[in-house]
Amino acid sequence: MRGHLSLPIFLDHASTTPLDPAVGAIMAEVLQGSLGIGNPSSSTHEHGRSAAAVIEQARVEIARLINADAQDLVFTSGATEADNLAVLGLARGRAKQGRHLVTARTEHKAVLDPCKQLEKRGWQVSWLEPAHDGRVTPESLAAVLRDDTQLVSIIHANNETGVVQDIAALAAVCRERAVYLHCDAAQSAARLPVDVRALGVDLLSLSAHKMYGPKGIGALWVSARARPWLEPLMSGGGHERGLRPGTLATHQIVGFGQAAKTVRERRDHDAAHVEHLVAVFREALQGLKDIVWNDHPQHRLPGLVSISVVDVEGESLIAAMPGIAVSTGAACDSAVGEPSHVLRAQGVAPELAQSTLRISFGRFNSEAEAKQTAAILLSAVAQLRDRDAPGPPAGAGWRMGMAGSLREGARIRAYVRAQPVLAGEPAAASRIEALEFRAATCPGVRAVLDDLQRRCVGRPLADPAPGGPRDWVREFALPIEKLGRLLLVEDALRAAVAAALN
Repeated sequence: MRGHLSLPIFLDHASTTPLDPAVGAIMAEVLQGSLGIGNPSSSTHEHGRSAAAVIEQARVEIARLINADAQDLVFTSGATEADNLAVLGLARGRAKQGRHLVTARTEHKAVLDPCKQLEKRGWQVSWLEPAHDGRVTPESLAAVLRDDTQLVSIIHANNETGVVQDIAALAAVCRERAVYLHCDAAQSAARLPVDVRALGVDLLSLSAHKMYGPKGIGALWVSARARPWLEPLMSGGGHERGLRPGTLATHQIVGFGQAAKTVRERRDHDAAHVEHLVAVFREALQGLKDIVWNDHPQHRLPGLVSISVVDVEGESLIAAMPGIAVSTGAACDSAVGEPSHVLRAQGVAPELAQSTLRISFGRFNSEAEAKQTAAILLSAVAQLRDRDAPGPPAGAGWRMGMAGSLREGARIRAYVRAQPVLAGEPAAASRIEALEFRAATCPGVRAVLDDLQRRCVGRPLADPAPGGPRDWVREFALPIEKLGRLLLVEDALRAAVAAALN
């Protein structure tokens, strides 16, 4: 743990975790020593046999973490590949038995996208709607199972909200109907007890970089029941029991094994530590008004919170917190700032999902960092709400035009004050004496607003702005997806000018 507070503060452990020093040390040992020389598949010489031996030792450590048999673990490039192998591999392997799958709308894209791919190729998919708290009930699952259902895929702990599903209860429903159950445990394995036997699942995905291990390595646990039906995604070698061809990365797998061992030894301690940091963080935010907590009050991943801030645009909120690494609930490269599919499926309003932060504490964070983050968040929200507050009062020559909403990704208020015209001159001959914008929008659009406030002054009301939205996209090197928000800027300015002309 850090001995003193320093920026940047990393609070995005749900996205990835920093490498544990013990993991880095053992990986360096492999890379720099003789163990990194041999191909684990080369059993004819000592270099290959030594590499194979440490891989199998790591496989045992990872299996012990989830109470599984080591021989049932298949190494992959990460949980995304593991999810794809589980969904596509079993669906294709059991295509003759039926082509119906079930998953939830709150799943990770690594499950949703393979399901959509299968849907295009003739499979049918039932998309479960979670309850308002984000959980899938056994009753809702049982209601959609059919005689031709082959696979259900439900994540253990959601990567965005931290909501934990009752996998054992869902597995009981699947077993009763002889349906296979896949579970993505990438988020939960480092923070919750994960026992494949107790959960009753048939396939389970893991990722090393979510447990302080290296990126680029994961695993799929495959039960003996499911193994005969699983088809590989690639061909070319027969590695990993024929399910995943390719030379194994010894250093990554050894790092994965060390990470799993460390998690098993200190998981409870880590969970208690990050939960304490969440409590400190939440206490520090007690004075912040109009916020919504999206994580489940009881069934939640330790250390992860999802918070929506009313009347604040998400991308600007991130930008207003320099030095704090967190995730937002909006896809910021979207034309309308399309919010997270998880939050939408959970019933969070689009404009609120737009203003959502995911904050996930980790092993190396401190209480001081939790307090500092809360203080920075409070300051950022106050600053952004002030920028969006109603501007100059009506009257005194000011006229206002408004366009957009947070649902559209930007809410723009333009305030224009026109110069008085000489007697007998038309109002259109007047020029802009002052211009102010008040807005809830992203930093790129705000840069355009700041520029327009300067460049529009002195321009005739009949031609109030230099160029238009497409010109501003080019001038400020903004992604074309921002064009929709800039059109709102133009609409608000035109509305204010129209009011001034009248």
